Amino acid sequence: MFAGGIVTVFVTDMERSVRFYTEQLGLRLLQRYANDFATLDGGHGLTIGLHPAASPSPAGGAKTGIAIGLYLTGGMRDAVSVLRSRGVSVGPPIVDEDVGAFSYFTDPDGNSLYLAEMQAAHLRAAAGLR
Repeated sequence: MFAGGIVTVFVTDMERSVRFYTEQLGLRLLQRYANDFATLDGGHGLTIGLHPAASPSPAGGAKTGIAIGLYLTGGMRDAVSVLRSRGVSVGPPIVDEDVGAFSYFTDPDGNSLYLAEMQAAHLRAAAGLR
């Protein structure tokens, strides 16, 4: 029924947002349609779309309770250090011993993102298919 998907983030300044997601977060730009739309590779099947907030889309300009979680390939300490060196204001890790560690930050428009370093035991205990 579905063939993938995309998380769309509504932004107020496309150029500033593309720079943040590529230069500061280090995501790879997949497509750019001037200031109308851009897609980024978030890794492991995650595609992030950037769309101008002032648009005819019903969601344009709306604030929601969504956050984008980015799974880490390495350790939390190293990821936080790299992002801070790139000017990202990343909060201190919040550790849940049973689940993992999480550090929160926002993009230039205040959209919520977080880093997630998951405990292997927690991932093994999850039900469902991957």
